[in-house]
Amino acid sequence: MPDLDSVADRLYGLDPGDFVSARDECAAEARRAGDRELTAAIGRLRKPTVAAWMVNLLARERGDELAALFDLGDALRTAQRRLSGSDMRALSAQRRKVVAALEKAAADLADDHGRRATEGALREVSQTLNAALADPEVADEVRAGRLSSIVEHSGFGDLSAVPLTLVPETSDDDTPEAPAPERPRTSGKRTAASKRGRSAGARATAGKAARDKAEREARRAEVDAVAAEVESARASAEQARSAAGDADAELERSEREVADLRRKLDHAEQQRQFARRAVARAKKEVTSAERVASAAETKLVRLQNATR
Repeated sequence: MPDLDSVADRLYGLDPGDFVSARDECAAEARRAGDRELTAAIGRLRKPTVAAWMVNLLARERGDELAALFDLGDALRTAQRRLSGSDMRALSAQRRKVVAALEKAAADLADDHGRRATEGALREVSQTLNAALADPEVADEVRAGRLSSIVEHSGFGDLSAVPLTLVPETSDDDTPEAPAPERPRTSGKRTAASKRGRSAGARATAGKAARDKAEREARRAEVDAVAAEVESARASAEQARSAAGDADAELERSEREVADLRRKLDHAEQQRQFARRAVARAKKEVTSAERVASAAETKLVRLQNATR
């Protein structure tokens, strides 16, 4: 008897329409084998939504492309920890391209398996991929290929506990600054105090510059992250508008069909009324003809009797 992992792996590779019957067969097999625990565990497996099934197809048939998405997520988290605005901008643009490519791949896979991907399902696929990109735990769930529903995520990961690292900038040739020319030594407490004062001032200035730079980089990284979220939200809104437009077009088509069917029904009703009246007239004519025939037969009988 197979274990739960192998059963789940097989079931979540099936079309959602075949899931329930296959799950019940596996549960029945486990019951016949006397494994109550496995029977109950199989019964708890939930039928996947179409969007979850499409993501499972990606995990099973496009694993290399998904791995590229997960690597990109690691790079984004690293850039965010380092407060690297330029890296965040470049990686965010790459993220949008990778997610869009995977969304198209999911639609193609669904079509290959006999299902047409709807706008709503593709939108949910995109939400799940972005959640996997942002959260390593979600990425592990997606990689397993056993999702039963979509996963949504707010923001870009939980970075609240990650220490921030200031990455110092260097010149293009990384050439260290030349040491300042030595000044003639002067003796005395005034000279030493002056040096200590200048050194403390320089350290304070350098510290303030470093803090200012870190704050600027942090603001840039935050702006880039929010901009990425705004763009994702705009894309979702555009998809929703497109879905609404498709629904409106479908409604209009259905209303035209209903109106056409009503016209046909009205015409058929008129034809039925005409037919009813024609039947009534024909019945009257039959009755009249039968009366004439009966009178003629009576007359014929009388004439035959008179000639005998």
